[in-house]
Amino acid sequence: MTVKTMQHFLTMEELTPDTLDALLQLAHDVKQSPQSFATALTGKKVALLFEKASTRTRMSFEVGVVELGGYPLFLSGQDLQIGRGEPLTDTIQVMSRYVDALMIRTYAHETVETLAQHGTIPIMNGLTDLHHPCQVLADLLTIEEQFGSRSGKVLTYIGDGNNMAHSLMIGGALSGMHIRIASPNGYTVDQAIYENAQKLAQTTGGSIKLFDDPALAANEADIVYTDVFASMGQEEEADERLMKFAGFQVNSNLMALAKTDAIFLHCLPAHRGEEVTANVIDGPQSWVFDQAENRLHAQKALMLTLLT
Repeated sequence: MTVKTMQHFLTMEELTPDTLDALLQLAHDVKQSPQSFATALTGKKVALLFEKASTRTRMSFEVGVVELGGYPLFLSGQDLQIGRGEPLTDTIQVMSRYVDALMIRTYAHETVETLAQHGTIPIMNGLTDLHHPCQVLADLLTIEEQFGSRSGKVLTYIGDGNNMAHSLMIGGALSGMHIRIASPNGYTVDQAIYENAQKLAQTTGGSIKLFDDPALAANEADIVYTDVFASMGQEEEADERLMKFAGFQVNSNLMALAKTDAIFLHCLPAHRGEEVTANVIDGPQSWVFDQAENRLHAQKALMLTLLT
């Protein structure tokens, strides 16, 4: 199955419900029959630019390009002239003449927007401070594998109203899911992204709701999801955040409020004893390592969509 060609993948808002369905079906196909796609990117070169360190994003994209027959080119921001002040607009115009696509993991979301505006190759957002769309493709693939469908499922995200919360709202809205975001006061989601996701959910039969009570948000949920309380670049806020997020830990008491067949998801890395207890993330309801594996399959489907 193929997906109508997208130019870039920056926020998930490039997708429609139908194209998301097709993209995830392609991910299922890639996972089930990887050899069928082993030469799909022959001759294609994909630059992987990391201004933020990574484990899963780097490995899944680098392995994914190789398994599709392409050539990955790992780049560190400090190894390029952008680390010395070369304008992004110059960098991407040069890159566009060397490679066929660029995946970037960076800080400011404006960076990926600038690259998309001034380059002539597809840009894939591996993570910014505002969005993490590649992770949510893997999350939705995992939910389909567990439940058979996404529509109507209740996903409760507990924690910081960060890039994960934003992308889950958009992906959930596209899927017709009911997304609940539980965050402490002062750490809620971006209002504009929330409102846009709400409008989208109204067209798919889904919903987006905000909570300040994690127990209320977790009640009868199908999926309970969390992320670290202090993300990369927020280390100086870690102690303050631990105090503010007291009561927002996903533990066995909280999981007991969800449905009996509920699953636990986490984008990783995890801090056991902070946002989640060990008995949850290492317990029978945890699908975090299937979820991490699915980064590979979902991103292979994404690259096939953008490059073939």
